[in-house]
Amino acid sequence: MKNILTTEKIMLNAKVANKEEAIRLTGELLVRAGHVTASYVEKMQEREGLATTYIGSGVAIPHGTNEAKADILSTGISVVQVPDGVDFGEGSVAYLLVGIAAVGDEHLEVLSNIAILCSEEENVKRIVHASSAEEIIAMFTEEV
Repeated sequence: MKNILTTEKIMLNAKVANKEEAIRLTGELLVRAGHVTASYVEKMQEREGLATTYIGSGVAIPHGTNEAKADILSTGISVVQVPDGVDFGEGSVAYLLVGIAAVGDEHLEVLSNIAILCSEEENVKRIVHASSAEEIIAMFTEEV
């Protein structure tokens, strides 16, 4: 998990107007790091329109549709902290977004690791309130 999350793919204290903007930020970190093409971000928005990527405990895991596989160049994740929260609909507020782009079946392992980490509310709080990218990376790597 260490190589797929690096400091340049973490945004601390993001301020966003809505979930579309939050998902775009999450995707753009993956684009800038070379994991996906720019069109992957559009597929992330499309995926959110089909079914929410909010998984509970203040966490959303935006990712592309199945058709977006061609836009994925390498496996990576991005993390966006939204301390003020962003409305994901139906009373769901996300404080942490974890963007995923994974080659082949690697997404299953990545999703599983993230779900395990984020299943504990205390871990989510620690990530949301982390003051450095290094602190977040340490949490993701120590838990998996």
